[in-house]
Order: sequence, then C-alpha cells, then structure tokens
Amino acid sequence: MGRRSTHRGPVDRLPLHAPLAVVLLVAGAGIVRVLTAHWREGAVLLGGALLIAAALRALLPPERAGLLAVRGRPVDLLVYGAFGVGMIVLAVTITRDPLGFV
Repeated sequence: MGRRSTHRGPVDRLPLHAPLAVVLLVAGAGIVRVLTAHWREGAVLLGGALLIAAALRALLPPERAGLLAVRGRPVDLLVYGAFGVGMIVLAVTITRDPLGFV
C-alpha cells in the first residue's frame, strides 16, 4: 500500500523530450520556409536546428539529452555541428547559375 508507482505519465516525461522538441520546432519552421519558396531562409533554419542540437547535446547530461543522444557525445557533436555549419554555408553561398539554367 505504501509503494509508489514507477510508471511515468506523458507529463512527467516532457522535460526529457523538451530538447528534441525545441530542435524539431526550429526544423519545422525551416521546412515551412522551404515550402513557401524561401529555400535559402529555410535551409539556414534547418542548419540552425542542427547547431541547436549540437549545443544542447554538449550542455546537457546524457540522461537529459533524450533522443538527441544517439551516439557518443563526441560523435553527436561532430555530426550535428558539421552538418549544421555545412548546410548554413551552402545556403548562404549558393548563387544563381551564370548560364541561366535556374
């Protein structure tokens, strides 16, 4: 009778999934921008979402990082950071084709 239930409800798990929710919200905003023909802004937002994921993975302990902790911390930081920076650099530096195909 004095035992506490170990079952955690959805509300109890919200803090665990909050970092991923933040990343997904920014990524969702980026996808919306891409779908509304603002591909450059959308790509920068998607790259920013990856950089946010890298920052959260670096700052949070593994038990608080939730689903952002896929691999080891160094690998996660390298992958999230490299893809985020790469996507932002590509979005900012791509110009129209000089031959006029675009």
